[in-house]
Amino acid sequence: MQDISLRALEVLKQVDVVAAEDTRITSRLLKHFEISATLMALHEHNERRAAERVIALLQQGKSVALVSDAGTPAISDPGAIVVSRVRDAGFRVVPVPGANAAVTALSVSGQEAPHFLFYGFLPNKPSARRRELENLKTLPYTLIFYEAPHRIVDCITDMQAVFGGEHSVTIARELTKLFENIYSGSLSAALEWLSQDENQQKGEFVLLVSGAEKQPASSYDVLLILTTLLQELPLKQAVKLTAQISGENRKTLYAMALQIKGKR
Repeated sequence: MQDISLRALEVLKQVDVVAAEDTRITSRLLKHFEISATLMALHEHNERRAAERVIALLQQGKSVALVSDAGTPAISDPGAIVVSRVRDAGFRVVPVPGANAAVTALSVSGQEAPHFLFYGFLPNKPSARRRELENLKTLPYTLIFYEAPHRIVDCITDMQAVFGGEHSVTIARELTKLFENIYSGSLSAALEWLSQDENQQKGEFVLLVSGAEKQPASSYDVLLILTTLLQELPLKQAVKLTAQISGENRKTLYAMALQIKGKR
């Protein structure tokens, strides 16, 4: 309850209708903050129909707030369809910043990679899940997944098989809730941690897996890249781009570039 922002509370007090993923959960939120509002259901099974109702309300001059049970609407939750249709109908959609499990978990993971890729939920079927992991294994970014309790062990098992047991993982369980638990270690150790206590397999999970290590380019590749760029760009710019592409040290590349220029 304390994670909701002051702005979000003001919006909920002012709107005519609150479109909620689960009206029972949202009614408890509104009751806690003494907010009286008309509720309507908008979830994954009725979103297209509910979008038309939202548009009809807006056409009548009403205002509508969209909320999900937890986190942010349209982020691995219902909301994207209604946002798109409301905007297409000519109405303004205003984002209200709020809780987000992926970024919350990333902030406490200690992952130093400057870039991350949010994937969300992997496929339910093991073969499709492993296929997707194979597609992701070479990416040099921290990978962020959501996972359900009944699949968590199978998911970590597949990650270990595809990525390798030495890859680091942060398991953030039940973030901001009573039984919040955050584990960091290798994928192989994570399986042991999960099996030690069945309670650690319960709840909603965010998984953050370290990305693939960037493979340095060969000396031949570096020379080819630098030579090619020097034909089209000034020396400093060619060196800068070659360093970004290859990961090679700039001073080394600068010396190489002067040698290439001197041979011409």
